[in-house]
Amino acid sequence: MQRWILHADMDAFYASIEQRDNPELRGKPVIVGAASARGVVAAASYEAREFGVHSAMPGFRAKELCPHAHFVGGSMSKYSAVSAQVHEVFREFTPAIEPLALDEAFLDISGSLGLYGDPVSLARRLKARVREQTQLAVSVGIAPSKLVAKIACTFSKPDGLLMVPEHAVQALMRPLSVRKLWGVGPVMGEKLEALGIHTVGQLADYDSGWLKRLFGERSLELQQRARGVDSRRVQSSRMPKSYGEENTFSVDVSERERVTAALTSHAEAVARRVRKDGYQGRTVTLKMKLARRRGGKPSRTAGVQEPIYPILTRSRTLPRATDNGETIRNVAVELWDETALDEPVRLLGVSLSNLETRSAEQLELNFAGRRGDKLGPTLDAITERFGKNAIRRAVETPDKLTHSMQKKRGE
Repeated sequence: MQRWILHADMDAFYASIEQRDNPELRGKPVIVGAASARGVVAAASYEAREFGVHSAMPGFRAKELCPHAHFVGGSMSKYSAVSAQVHEVFREFTPAIEPLALDEAFLDISGSLGLYGDPVSLARRLKARVREQTQLAVSVGIAPSKLVAKIACTFSKPDGLLMVPEHAVQALMRPLSVRKLWGVGPVMGEKLEALGIHTVGQLADYDSGWLKRLFGERSLELQQRARGVDSRRVQSSRMPKSYGEENTFSVDVSERERVTAALTSHAEAVARRVRKDGYQGRTVTLKMKLARRRGGKPSRTAGVQEPIYPILTRSRTLPRATDNGETIRNVAVELWDETALDEPVRLLGVSLSNLETRSAEQLELNFAGRRGDKLGPTLDAITERFGKNAIRRAVETPDKLTHSMQKKRGE
């Protein structure tokens, strides 16, 4: 049976919801997020994008580019509710759904075509149903693989539909910049371009032996993708790779008391989330974004330099997996102390990886420290019943959370 993957991506999701709910914002540049001086853009309407505004851009830069934009704080609970509506529509067409974010997902529609005749007919009906249920637009790409479906969806925006059959994959892929290929980051992109590899087609045709000598086995996988080969299946459920929490301070921070308070808050939030999902992790990672700017990088608006703030990470792997907030916090604080920074930071983050399910936990003869394992679920139960601010550790002083963090915490 021919495999058909559909990639659905809501258009300017957060901003479109705000325009839908407030008629005065329709047709005007809308920016969600970036409410504080150090905030970042969570989403920008297409009207704002025309001025060079894009997601993850610093708020101050967005204001410079589009001073007449309407800045909206946003409501993650509202966006999550609309996302649930959208995914309910997706389930009308196939049970094989792999969510990527609130606003996008892969759908394997191979087994659903008997009801709709062909992929395009199914996609048109899906687009219509999403609009009927939410009054919002969704762009769709269809192809034999996830890689090509996602690229096709990008070309279909806004509110479009593009199907790429097998025989048309190379025509779509080969002219693309090599940096558009999934798995090619900024560093790899620079190295490939230094070799004269600027397009996906050039990567597909390059000598495989030389690529392997230069970049190792990973280069062969990239070359396969450049040729349009992607056998990844749509995974309706999959184990997460990590859980993380981070936040940007309103002012630069160097005082150990404030640092440990932030690390405690993040560690407890990570622990709550892994316990809720039934996981534990062995590797704790501390993320630190330095406050002092080093140079800049070109933005999407030609000639403009955006600030670069170096990011440092330090990790430690524990002898046994944990979901204990105190344990995670203590490791993060130790990593901070060992780093011995001599300058302030603007962002701190804590993550837990190397995950396993709780059922995989092995009992140990040493029961030292097990008190905290009982405390965590007790705190979870109190928070669940009385709210997220009902109880917390004395040093925990949570900062204002981003929209994505609110969603991750289930708030």
